[in-house]
Amino acid sequence: MKRFALFLLLGCALSSTSLANDEARIARLSAAHQALAQRMIRFIEHADTKYFGRIEALNGSLPTERLTQATDYSDFDVLVTRGAVIEKAGRMVSVSKKASPGRGDGELVWGRFYSLDFHPKTPLVGMLHATVVLQFFVDGSAGVGGWLDVLPGTRIEADLQELKTLTDAHFAAHDKDPSLYRRLVCKGTHDTIAEFRRQPSCSGVSFYGPPVYRDDTGKSYAFVEELFEQFVDTYLDIVERRADDTFTDADLAAQDKMRKTWLIDQLFSDPFSSKIVPFEVWSFANVPPVIKF
Repeated sequence: MKRFALFLLLGCALSSTSLANDEARIARLSAAHQALAQRMIRFIEHADTKYFGRIEALNGSLPTERLTQATDYSDFDVLVTRGAVIEKAGRMVSVSKKASPGRGDGELVWGRFYSLDFHPKTPLVGMLHATVVLQFFVDGSAGVGGWLDVLPGTRIEADLQELKTLTDAHFAAHDKDPSLYRRLVCKGTHDTIAEFRRQPSCSGVSFYGPPVYRDDTGKSYAFVEELFEQFVDTYLDIVERRADDTFTDADLAAQDKMRKTWLIDQLFSDPFSSKIVPFEVWSFANVPPVIKF
């Protein structure tokens, strides 16, 4: 599929009213915050085209399913594709209308949430969960967040180390310490219900905590955006490399356990999927294609 045709296919399906309201919200921001909001919008368009293009190349086709839904908090646009190598890939865009509990205090002016959830067919590579969020508030404050990691079934340590190494290198290149953000990805936040917690590889990091640059929203957002792209790029490289490797019944059992654990996390542990995002939306976007009980 040509790039232009792919862009038309992936183009945002949100209503004209939602998009008009979004433009009005951007107009209320400072010049610096307007530039950041536009940067994130461009990044989402870029990531959609890039990653669905890669998935099409891996799967040999790009059938798509779409869901849009509005709540008091956000307008959601979810796109899903399925195939032989990436068994299911889900993308969610949330156009925020007011702050969700736990994701910033105060009156929200503009916000955007973007997530990718990839489920490879091979049990040798875990699922990807990758998110980035940017918010601006009436008082001029801003928030940046995100989550990047793999949830493995079978652990291939060399692959997970590859992701950890690129993550640590990104922090080192900016003279930053990843230790706090890695603890967050492993343990979650104070809202997390540990009993039902997902089991990440701890190769990546969570940015649902203090900003990387406490006095510079632009630098914090750029840091998360750049790592997001590096991490997803490398993850898909690993999927491609492992796609035809042989595996065992034990590998399939490990994948089944991981997929069930992710569903339990979303139902009972994650405070946003279980309380804020409608079941129809988050389940369509990120639940594995097959779950065994």
